Amino acid sequence: MELKLINEQGQSAATLSASDALFGREFNEALVHQIVVAYQANGRSGTRAQKGRSDVRHSGRKPWRQKGTGRARSGDMANPIWRGGGKTFPNLTDENFSQKVNRKMYRAGIASILSQLAREDRLKVVEKFSIDAPKTKLLARKVKDMGLDHVLVIIEGSDQNLYLSARNLTNVLVLDVAHADPVSLVRFKNVLLTRGAVEKFEEMMK
Repeated sequence: MELKLINEQGQSAATLSASDALFGREFNEALVHQIVVAYQANGRSGTRAQKGRSDVRHSGRKPWRQKGTGRARSGDMANPIWRGGGKTFPNLTDENFSQKVNRKMYRAGIASILSQLAREDRLKVVEKFSIDAPKTKLLARKVKDMGLDHVLVIIEGSDQNLYLSARNLTNVLVLDVAHADPVSLVRFKNVLLTRGAVEKFEEMMK
């Protein structure tokens, strides 16, 4: 698979040979959907709770006598059918939202996303991507000069200048290869990889 290698002006400089298994795979929509949903579900924490019948504050007295009123019998005001009553099946704080995805499936899903990005010409490779100081203005100008908008930048290793500069940019996200996730890959319009990131991706996805 040949990936487009661009320079810092966003112009096509050359092509880069990459793994067909990673960048030339057929798009599997069902698998991509599964790993995206699983990734988001695994990030959820069961911190919300609802009150059941025994948790709401109501008197245990019957609102009216059992017979003779012409109305339906009722036990107490905490009944779930009453306004202000307890929830029938309340959400609890110990609920587990995690979904299991096999490593092989996850890797195949990531490869499917990368391959589709390459086919749609939304994935580009640059030799190196860095800035001289941790300044948002520098990174915004660099991205604009390359003709990119709403871009996910994936680099190899860590670069504090890039991370700090991207924090205040809503349309730019900088990630290390090890932290690249399916949600970010499908969320951004463009994906920019460094040559080192491509090599590390190929090594990780073997």
